[in-house]
Amino acid sequence: MTAQDSATAQTSIAVADHRTGDPVTPAVATTGRHGSLLAGLGVVAFSLTFPATAWGLESFGPWSLVTVRCLLAGLLAGTFLLVGRVSLPERKHWAGLAVVAAGVVVGFPLLTTLALQTSTTSHAAVVVGLLPLTTAALSALRTKRRPSRAFWAAALAGAGVVVAFTIGQSGGALSTGDLYLFGALLICAAGYTEGGRLARLMPGWQVIGWALILTLPLAVVGAAFALAAEPVHLTAHGMAGVLWVAAGSQFFGLYVWYRGMAAIGVPRASQLQLAQPLLTLVWAVLLLGEHLSPAAPLAAAGVLLCIAVTQRAAA
Repeated sequence: MTAQDSATAQTSIAVADHRTGDPVTPAVATTGRHGSLLAGLGVVAFSLTFPATAWGLESFGPWSLVTVRCLLAGLLAGTFLLVGRVSLPERKHWAGLAVVAAGVVVGFPLLTTLALQTSTTSHAAVVVGLLPLTTAALSALRTKRRPSRAFWAAALAGAGVVVAFTIGQSGGALSTGDLYLFGALLICAAGYTEGGRLARLMPGWQVIGWALILTLPLAVVGAAFALAAEPVHLTAHGMAGVLWVAAGSQFFGLYVWYRGMAAIGVPRASQLQLAQPLLTLVWAVLLLGEHLSPAAPLAAAGVLLCIAVTQRAAA
């Protein structure tokens, strides 16, 4: 072995796995950074979901919006699967795909859309603030792994900052949609956890793609009934909103999110979502004309600090 080869080998074992502390190669470390980037893109896509839903409700009723959203996303996923000539998943994966479909394709969009009829965007963002903790807890139960104490301490602190900020933004009052929001929190965390597990066994876009295909028959029937029962008033905002929640949030966002979770692990990826409520509030200002308090920069700094700690803590 040459001196250069020896130096390369020493460099290869100098990088430690951010989840286990075990030595990894630079290629694995690069994969971790790539996974963080993908998960971050998913968070950005998700941060637009509530404002886009508010736009969509200008044109559609809640049930129409959710079913049309699922229908369009399902057709998009089916097109990609057909073009890619993707084989059917193994039978043992269908139960997990059903959990993903129930959690992130149907449950979370429906419950949050119903909540946004009575809750403001900032108040609904409380759900997203609590979602990382719930996802990490369910992941620990599902995988029988336990994140470190430092991880939990930073996660709790970050969630506390997010909850205090978003509740403060809504005036400290609980909306009538809180039951919807808490239900959405639990069911989405289950979908994220199961989807992250499956994304280690198949490409992330196929996880969400097959989950959308599972709901397609229900979406077709549901859209037919909902569109007949609820008034529809098409506007530019309404069409842009439904297209984003279908293609941006439901397909692209979940595609990069699951790929990111597969690379860096569910607990660490879920903590990136601590930034999502603050991003949502920024979009609410720009797109919906809502006003933020002077506390926003302080809350943003606190959340970003907690994210940095959780990213360094062993999972």
